[in-house]
Amino acid sequence: MAHNMAMAFNGGNMTPSYTAVVKRDGEWWIGWVEEVPGVNCQEATRDELLESLRVALAEAIEMNRDEARRAAGKGYEEFPIAAGI
Repeated sequence: MAHNMAMAFNGGNMTPSYTAVVKRDGEWWIGWVEEVPGVNCQEATRDELLESLRVALAEAIEMNRDEARRAAGKGYEEFPIAAGI
């Protein structure tokens, strides 16, 4: 069952929520995180796939965060924002 929510309410705060698109392909489970290009995995079981996608998503977000901070240089500010979708 597909769930397509980019943001979800959590105690009045907006927290990110991502969508895993998964399917069985022969002996393997394959999947993607639809909101983040390049986050995809393949595993033997659905549960292993979902865990691998969580790990890959966390790593991708941290790498993107580090890259953005390096590109900004000194004197930057950070503000939480939510997508308008």
